[in-house]
Amino acid sequence: MMGVRGAQLHAPEADVSQLLTDSRSLVLPAETLFFALPTSQDQGGQRYVNPLYDRGVRSFVVETMDGIDTRVRQHANILLVDNVLDALQDLATEHRMQFDIPIIGITGTRGKTTVKEWLYQLLLDDYHIVRSPRSFNSQIGVPLSLWDIDEDTTLAIIEAGISRPGEMARLHSMIRPTMGVVTNIAPEPEDDFGNDMDSKAAEKAKILYNCQSIVYRADDQGVRRAIKPLLDESDEAPIDIIAWSKTDPTKELYVQVVSIENRCTTIDYTYQGMHHLLTLPMTDAMDVNNAITCLAVLLNLNVEPDVIAERMMRLTPLGTRINVIEGVNECTIITDEYPNDFVTLTPAINFMMRRAGNRRTAVILSDLNPENVEPEVLYSRVRSLLRAKQIDRFYGIGPEMCRYQELFDTLPEKRFFASTTQFLAEMAQGDFDDETVLVKGGAEFEFGQILDMLEAKQHQTVEEIDLNALAHNFKFFKSQVKPTTRTIAMVKASGYGTGSYEVAKTLQDRGADYLAVAVQDEGVQLRKAGITMPIIVLNPMVINYKSLFTLRLEPEVYSLDMCRQLIKEGARYQTGSPLPIHIKVDTGMHRLGFTLDQLPELIEVLQDQDVVQPASVFSHLSVADVPSEDEYTQLQFDTFDKCAALLRRHYPGLPRHILNTAGIVRFPEHQMEMVRIGIGLYGMRTLDDHSEDALQPVATLQSVIISIKEWPAGTTIGYGRKGVLTRDSRIATVPIGYADGLDRHYGNGAISMWAGGKRCPTVGNVCMDAVMIDVTDADVKVGDHVEVFGRHISVDELARVRGTISYEVLTSVSRRVKRVYYRE
Repeated sequence: MMGVRGAQLHAPEADVSQLLTDSRSLVLPAETLFFALPTSQDQGGQRYVNPLYDRGVRSFVVETMDGIDTRVRQHANILLVDNVLDALQDLATEHRMQFDIPIIGITGTRGKTTVKEWLYQLLLDDYHIVRSPRSFNSQIGVPLSLWDIDEDTTLAIIEAGISRPGEMARLHSMIRPTMGVVTNIAPEPEDDFGNDMDSKAAEKAKILYNCQSIVYRADDQGVRRAIKPLLDESDEAPIDIIAWSKTDPTKELYVQVVSIENRCTTIDYTYQGMHHLLTLPMTDAMDVNNAITCLAVLLNLNVEPDVIAERMMRLTPLGTRINVIEGVNECTIITDEYPNDFVTLTPAINFMMRRAGNRRTAVILSDLNPENVEPEVLYSRVRSLLRAKQIDRFYGIGPEMCRYQELFDTLPEKRFFASTTQFLAEMAQGDFDDETVLVKGGAEFEFGQILDMLEAKQHQTVEEIDLNALAHNFKFFKSQVKPTTRTIAMVKASGYGTGSYEVAKTLQDRGADYLAVAVQDEGVQLRKAGITMPIIVLNPMVINYKSLFTLRLEPEVYSLDMCRQLIKEGARYQTGSPLPIHIKVDTGMHRLGFTLDQLPELIEVLQDQDVVQPASVFSHLSVADVPSEDEYTQLQFDTFDKCAALLRRHYPGLPRHILNTAGIVRFPEHQMEMVRIGIGLYGMRTLDDHSEDALQPVATLQSVIISIKEWPAGTTIGYGRKGVLTRDSRIATVPIGYADGLDRHYGNGAISMWAGGKRCPTVGNVCMDAVMIDVTDADVKVGDHVEVFGRHISVDELARVRGTISYEVLTSVSRRVKRVYYRE
């Protein structure tokens, strides 16, 4: 390991088998080496050294000894290095070089994880395989993946993902693949390449340096152009090249689609002069392309065509989502769609533990997919993981779970069932109460039945919240400000209708400095759910001063009367340091806040007490998103500067914030010490100049078709006979109405919904619980999904129809609509 400046080795008995970069993922403390990676937030990983020592970790890699307790310095192994990330990558490189085995390195814009997982399924009978867990493909994820290689490994499959120039060289130096695979190249809003696909392809293609063989799709022009010069300048050209194509019969692997029927795709492929037919159990175009990439890899590894054909039919669509759902009896239900094996179980449990906080936990798990170890060893690992994570209750389902149930005797509470049917017969909703439950099972166990029992809401209309998109949008706004500028994430109105806790938890994990809610009750709920970060309460009408002070909720103060009342009541409940407050000044919104001439009296009141302490001064911009009103916005800035300057004379360094979502993008010179990120977090654009085009929609409101009927022209549809058909039509009924938040103004063709890849207009009036849409031109059937808003139908489009703003559309979705939170 290079860059070591010093070493203190006081725990020579420590045997490192685990590398850790996230303190929340700790499993085996005594065998863990923790890398204290720096971040932009405070001390980063450094601040977790002392708590991890208390939990049993004895080995650390750090860049500084600052903040490390004396007891840790005297009893732990500490490596002092120049750069912790470099040290992690150096260690992974040294570890990888100990093994002379084939390693498949996979890169591309989309399909990396699917190809990796399918190759694992297809080659499991031939190799002892180590693969990247989930999407561990980053500068941190790759070294953690490589560390899993051991003396039993005969093949490794490693993902490599990049977001900016120069990253692939570092990944390649660690992975050193013997086979390189490029899936495809496409724009990604979260990377630094923009629309420069040639540069992106060239960077990704660096994974192929010095590979013995490469696989890529020749129909992808960007990939093809990037690979040619790379091969020319490589020290040693690849031994085997398999470029597959659907259009060029001269390529090494030429593929033609023969038929698509019965949910299968049959292809005719030519390889080494021989024709073969292959049936794939899928019809989605992206899935088919990923399967063909897997085919090329298997052919390169000399797997016989008849064996490939048999194994391909076992493939199942890959789920990559973890969902969070409201459960019965105040439970939170977490479902994991990844393949059900031990590699994916650990991150699923880690995710659950982060969401559980101090609540009880339960795991419902089916038999795991077969792996290259004896079942007794496999289920012993499961038991050890459950014990290390201190899972309160465990339910094992399946014949293998029952066969090895004695291995789980040391768990505090466990039950085993031969089948899902037996579980449902012996368990009831009342058996689960106020706990976080992970449900993870193989497709053959049909755990959907268990979810039906545990879900609090069975409504077919669902609002899906994409936590990855939320994190991406937060990262976008963070990139617009200086690293030292703190961020306040707005989660008022229950996260703009998306639900506050999961949104708040994600933002807390991503490094937001503050949350802001509208009313005290929202703050109380977040505290009870386990949110520990600072919370500002905007527009508070305080009634329960005890909870305000006890839970350390930081109120906005906008009037002298309010300030005096807060001080008077707070004196009864204050314990410890004064409660932080945030002083609001009115610079032009003319809604709430102190004017400049009121501030001297406020200062006098504040300096005569020790119950509260100013934590910031702020104001609201009223027209930051209206360029024609920039003169007025400048007046607001000027007024705010005067107010803040007066307060800072008495409270030096008092943080200031005035920029909202639009202001962050348009007026970065006024970011000061803090900024507030609001509707932009949820993917809503506040500007029309394309400056926010990188934002991704967070919420998708969708339902299903419950009925389709054919009616002749002239038929009337719905209440009041308002919908009159002008042609013979197929009319679908969708169970979403104005009681769910679908405004009645959206009926009679005012909006369209997305179904079967088509825009389908509404027909007739919107009912309380249903709406009808015209699906004459769409290939749909009963049970198909319908998008009300999301990636195809924007919230802004619905807002324009209603003559309102996107805020109102988002916050109007009824609470009876089930929220499902997910991340890839």
